[in-house]
Amino acid sequence: MDQLSAMRAFVRVVQTGSFSAAGRDMHTTQTTISKKVAALENHIGVKLLTRSSRDHALTQAGAEYYETCVNLLGELDEAEARARSDIALPRGVLRITAPVAFGRLLLAPIISEFFSRYPDIQVDLLLSDKHVDLISDGIDVAIRARQLEDSTLIARHLFNNNMLVLASPDYFEQFGKPITPNDLQQHNCLAYAGMKTVNTWRFYDDDKEITVPVKGNFQSDNGDVLLEVALSGLGLVLLPIWMVKPYLESGQLVQVLANYTGQDIPFNAIYPHSRYTPLKVRCFVDFLKEKLAQCEALTL
Repeated sequence: MDQLSAMRAFVRVVQTGSFSAAGRDMHTTQTTISKKVAALENHIGVKLLTRSSRDHALTQAGAEYYETCVNLLGELDEAEARARSDIALPRGVLRITAPVAFGRLLLAPIISEFFSRYPDIQVDLLLSDKHVDLISDGIDVAIRARQLEDSTLIARHLFNNNMLVLASPDYFEQFGKPITPNDLQQHNCLAYAGMKTVNTWRFYDDDKEITVPVKGNFQSDNGDVLLEVALSGLGLVLLPIWMVKPYLESGQLVQVLANYTGQDIPFNAIYPHSRYTPLKVRCFVDFLKEKLAQCEALTL
């Protein structure tokens, strides 16, 4: 058995989601991929995948072995690249996950420049506002607006998410404007359901933290939906500057509580920890930091 070939087949099955997709990706058949994975399981004496007629899932041992395989194969690929003096030419498929609005507004406008710099990299972009597991979903880089919670991952800070409280002029004409954060309790607040503290908004007056319990008749786990609902005049919303800047400039949304500092949530690029970070990952994260530092949408 060619163990390296079998390990690559196993990794691609996990990353692509099926034996047939892995076969297409590796220019071979589903049967060949299945045989390679079965031979690998037989060789190490552990079941890596539970199979059904329509699906498969990693076993606990399989999840741990997958992470090991990804790290080992990444180090091997980079060692080979160094030996070929090809380290300056990153290549391969880069799987990225990011929030929907971030992908639409900040990533899409700059991705063509990334390809101009690195023509041998192919990008597979998964946009979702839900938490995606890097290991089970075969993700190379995740863009997340949260603190790093897993010590097996590395976080590279991209920017602080400057959050603003806004509503449409029609809403304020009907219900008035809040003057202090505590006034929000008398307003219809549109909540982002993707946060653990969905009904709590935080502000800072100098060094003093103000925690406000808010309530409203609508919440969503999608920022774009909250933006559209706020534009319709339903209520107040807490959104980052880069999502709302054009609507502030056009007058379709009006900021309130500008004298109070909102909670800044760090945006990070997160990727699995390994001895050698794949060159394609390093190039993408460095590129993203560079372009976001120049992005006018991140500031008022």
